[in-house]
Amino acid sequence: MKTKFLRIFLLLLLFVYACSNDDSTENPDPTPDIDSEIIETMSLQLNPSGYAPLTALLSIETSEEVGVEITVIGKQSAVSSITKRFAQRGTSFELNVLGLYANFENTVEVKILDGSSAILETQELKIETAPLIADLPQVSIDVPSNSSSPEFNFVNYFGFSQNFRPQRPFMFDQFGEIRWYLNFVTHPQLNNLFYDNGMTRLQNGNLLTGDGFTGNIHEIDMMGNLINTWSLQGNGFHHHVIEKPNGNLLVTINDVSKATVEDVIIEIDRATGEFSNTWDLNNSLDNGRRAWPTDLADLNFDWFHANAIEYSASDEEIIVSGRTQGIVKLNTQNEVSYILAPHKDWNTSGTGVDLTQFLLTPMDAQDQEIIDTDVLMGNTNHPDFEWSWYQHSPILMPNGNLMVFDNGDNRNYTNFGPYSRAVEYEIDEINKTIKQVWSYGKERGEETYARIVSKVSYVSENNSILFTPGSAVNNGSAAGKVVEVDYSSKEVIFEATIVPPSSVFNISFHNVLRMSLYD
Repeated sequence: MKTKFLRIFLLLLLFVYACSNDDSTENPDPTPDIDSEIIETMSLQLNPSGYAPLTALLSIETSEEVGVEITVIGKQSAVSSITKRFAQRGTSFELNVLGLYANFENTVEVKILDGSSAILETQELKIETAPLIADLPQVSIDVPSNSSSPEFNFVNYFGFSQNFRPQRPFMFDQFGEIRWYLNFVTHPQLNNLFYDNGMTRLQNGNLLTGDGFTGNIHEIDMMGNLINTWSLQGNGFHHHVIEKPNGNLLVTINDVSKATVEDVIIEIDRATGEFSNTWDLNNSLDNGRRAWPTDLADLNFDWFHANAIEYSASDEEIIVSGRTQGIVKLNTQNEVSYILAPHKDWNTSGTGVDLTQFLLTPMDAQDQEIIDTDVLMGNTNHPDFEWSWYQHSPILMPNGNLMVFDNGDNRNYTNFGPYSRAVEYEIDEINKTIKQVWSYGKERGEETYARIVSKVSYVSENNSILFTPGSAVNNGSAAGKVVEVDYSSKEVIFEATIVPPSSVFNISFHNVLRMSLYD
């Protein structure tokens, strides 16, 4: 009996020893078995920052100076594959891999290039990813793209079932596959990120966003690393921050010294973090105007509701959208250049300037002034012209015209909708006239009506307009639409519907940008 127990004891000891020395489970070798005369080591690390689950870091050491090109092999066809040729040459590389699929064994093809970019050899690495987090949406493709190259849509997403902080942007390709997202749930500084309008891309390829929770502006790279932070010096962030061509930042803020909100714009010096200019709309406009009533805000507190900024580089002025007032263009001295809004109830500014002199007069298709008082006041529409109502997203087109997302809330001072539009205006600032030259969306009616949020943008490579109503389309459900319209023909060349599993405020997203994965 003692011998039997001794045998069992020895077998247990051998088992424990074997398990403790099993390197395949305890200390996996990150370097695959590479048959190469040039590559000395090569490995992939998934999600190195911890905040971008569909990214990886490719590390390579070589015996001679080379170049590198990587491709994430697509599921659908060569069109869904993502290729990046890196500019650097050397013998040691740390390269970002973007565009992996979730819940999938991804193939990353690595090409080693000589000095003339000829292929010396090709290797393949495999990397498995986890499923998407449950809060991300279903993306349905309604009108497929016929593009011969990958196209990505950057979604500033709102659709979360529990707590909409931290907000999590994502990117999906033209096949409806989510190929990138950020998740800052465990981040020490960004775990309560509230980005409002969302993120935009800086000139250096990184992302720019404000945080309404901390009152800071952040620069974040595509791997999810926090690169830089600018303080708003105790003021609050809301809605929008953009980069000027000189690198400085324009930000909509809540000035804590004021009894009102969402009515001050600042410029932050990129290098010093100091405020280099301030636009106080209480001075330049009339904060007592109540022509456009709303049930979404207390107008005594939030009278203007600045929801977007555009920078006019040609004259160094800013264009600001105020949801409940209209659109105003201001010079660097906070003086009004024009006001794009129905003419109802404009009086004098906070500094006593007559504001009616800056109102734009609409023109018809024959370039004749529209003199119908009901049209000027916004009570009714003209066959050739409509004002924008509770608009978002003013953008300057390549031809200098202004395009906006006309939400249509309280259109002609009656109820909601019943449609939203992308609308382009030609503005003559000297003669103070405005002409409607292009629009899309009215023909879609309630199908693409979004009372709040939403955006338009111009896609230069396709000569198209991205029309993105972000809330309550599809019969009132919390769905958003991404509709790409050919500018010349108004034909829909791509369309997707984004349906979150649940949503705060019935919003799917604030806006969508057409953006490459790599800068």
